[in-house]
Amino acid sequence: MGKKPLTVLLAKPRGFCAGVVRAVDIVERALIKYGKPVYVRHEIVHNKHVVEALKAKGAIFVEEVDEIPEGAVTIFSAHGVSQKVEGDAIGRDLEVIDATCPLVSKVHNEAQRYSRNGYEIVLIGHRGHPEVEGTMGQVPGIVHLVSTIDDVAQLQPEDASKLAYVTQTTLSVDDTRHIIEALRQRFSDIVGPDVKDICYATQNRQSVIREIATQADVILVIGANYSSNSNRLREIGEESGIPSYLLADETTLDPAWLNDASTVGITAGASAPEELVQGLIRRLEEYFEVTVEDLETVKENVQFKLPKELANVI
Repeated sequence: MGKKPLTVLLAKPRGFCAGVVRAVDIVERALIKYGKPVYVRHEIVHNKHVVEALKAKGAIFVEEVDEIPEGAVTIFSAHGVSQKVEGDAIGRDLEVIDATCPLVSKVHNEAQRYSRNGYEIVLIGHRGHPEVEGTMGQVPGIVHLVSTIDDVAQLQPEDASKLAYVTQTTLSVDDTRHIIEALRQRFSDIVGPDVKDICYATQNRQSVIREIATQADVILVIGANYSSNSNRLREIGEESGIPSYLLADETTLDPAWLNDASTVGITAGASAPEELVQGLIRRLEEYFEVTVEDLETVKENVQFKLPKELANVI
């Protein structure tokens, strides 16, 4: 008996965003320029496969800069760091290359600007996320972290007429809309950035998965279980009424998920490499007669410049 046919709707865009491409490129080029080892504070991006591949090339990952030998070449992850971490690195005379995503740096700059002008900052984000910790540590004044509408109700600013909000970049317009509306209802004078400042990659990946959910019987998301944007992609599938699963790689696929499926949607979080997507498709081909169709909702052509000290390294 032949294999059951299965249509794979492959999300476009998916996987690596420009900030992740830049961060991984920075580590690889630093290894070429400076040789082994190069130290990286925190996982460069939220994906074990990416981290292990860079370890194999000579990168050493640490949680704090005091684990790094004095004077060593050090890279800050794409999530950004606090001013304290920057100061600790200076204190150890580390040669720092900053791989912070330019969109995260933009949020830091906006929050600092508001703070310098006397505003208390409301940061919309997830407690404990490294990007949130870095942003809170970049602002010299008061920062209130909110994750839900209930958090908005509990806010007690010192001056309600001098409030400004910024958001974690890995939250989309849809993720933050209701919280921003609640902030504006409670604090009529609150100010904040334009919608265009939300991370383009987060929004694009969520938009295409919403479209796929109108056509697929099951959705598979490649990404780490601790990746904020990957988890959100799976949640969006579930919210659309489609059984949705988050997979670290093809080895975690359970073919039984697809017993009643004729069409499966596949996407990947912004820190998941394309090789994992292709590995999943190959695994599906072991069980099904697979036909792959791209479903593209928007073309992505964003690129971020490398730090000048690495721009000419090949």
